[in-house]
Amino acid sequence: MKLKSLYLAFAALVLGLTACKKQETQTVLEEGTAPALTASVANNAQIPLDYYVRGNNAITFNWTNPNYRFNTGASSQGVTYRMEVDTLGANFTNPRKRTVTVTNGVSKSFTQEEFNDLLYTGLQLKDSIQHTIQVRLTAYMGNNAAQLSSNTMTFKVTPYDIPPKVAPPTTGRLWITGSATPASWMGGGDAPVAAQEFTRLSPTKYELTVRLNGGQSFLLVPQYGDWGDKYGYTGGGNANNVNGDEFKRGGNDLKAPNDTRNYKITVDFKLGTYTVTPA
Repeated sequence: MKLKSLYLAFAALVLGLTACKKQETQTVLEEGTAPALTASVANNAQIPLDYYVRGNNAITFNWTNPNYRFNTGASSQGVTYRMEVDTLGANFTNPRKRTVTVTNGVSKSFTQEEFNDLLYTGLQLKDSIQHTIQVRLTAYMGNNAAQLSSNTMTFKVTPYDIPPKVAPPTTGRLWITGSATPASWMGGGDAPVAAQEFTRLSPTKYELTVRLNGGQSFLLVPQYGDWGDKYGYTGGGNANNVNGDEFKRGGNDLKAPNDTRNYKITVDFKLGTYTVTPA
């Protein structure tokens, strides 16, 4: 009787495992159609960009749903779209290429100000000169799975000049101070340190080569020895990208790269960004 009970229990276990195995169905993508990209501006035409009507629409992109279908049926998951904007000839490999993400939508509109900013500040195209750009779209699900790319569209653009994103120093001068610098943090009323003053390349661009202490903090000031005005990070203190980031007036401490060595620091008030590169 005991052996019979054990046999029945084992048989039930085997049947249960077999049933579970039969219920496991691997999900496989069977079909999907690459999205067809169109725009309110004709292919190879000029996208309108004008500072004085910057609130107007520049371009609206539309695309078709890829209609992902799996062996288990039509997908109920959300589709994400990655729109890439790059210069002609770069084949979307330009390190300054711009990427815009759209979730669960099949269109994206840009005002003239938004698209000009994408070109001028993002791609850093020179203003008042015509350029040729390309745009494409990639649909995907989850963590970049089942990617499907659209056709590529080409446009002419002439970015306009913009006022500085950050007001330049009214003094026309700029210094660096902080524990990352040779002179450490300045005190109120301290005399300027000549070795820590930037060279003014233009009304909106400054440059300095200086030795920085790795991993330490710094700020930029328009008047050395005066804490009444400063420039720092747009986010939390020392949370910046150490190789360069955005900055603002009255911002928080900036963190230097980890290695102690000489660096060239370029501050661009027009773009509201700075870079730190080994010198």
